[in-house]
Amino acid sequence: MAFTYLGLNIVFILCMLVLFLPRVKKPSVTWWITLGSLLVLTAIFDSLIIWAGIVGYDTSKILGVYVGLAPIEDFFYALLAAILIPIFWQKFAPKKEGKQ
Repeated sequence: MAFTYLGLNIVFILCMLVLFLPRVKKPSVTWWITLGSLLVLTAIFDSLIIWAGIVGYDTSKILGVYVGLAPIEDFFYALLAAILIPIFWQKFAPKKEGKQ
C-alpha cells in the first residue's frame, strides 16, 4: 500500500496527538508567533531547496496545493515541531533549583 505524503503526515500527527495531547496546554501568543514564523520560514526555505533541485516530490503523491514551490504537505513538519518541541522541552528540561 503506497501512502501519499498527506496520508503519512496525518497518521503521524494523529499518533503524536493521541500520545501527547494530555500534555498540551492552551497555546500562548508566543506559541502562535513561533508557529507563524516556522510556517513562513518553511515556505521560504523549502521553496529555495526545491528551486535549487536539492529536493523533489513525486507529484502523484501530493495534493498539488503549493505555497511558493513547497507542497502543502511540507508544512505538517513545522506544525509537528511547534507541538512536540515544547512538550519535550517541558518534560526533559533540567529542573531549576530554588534560589538561595
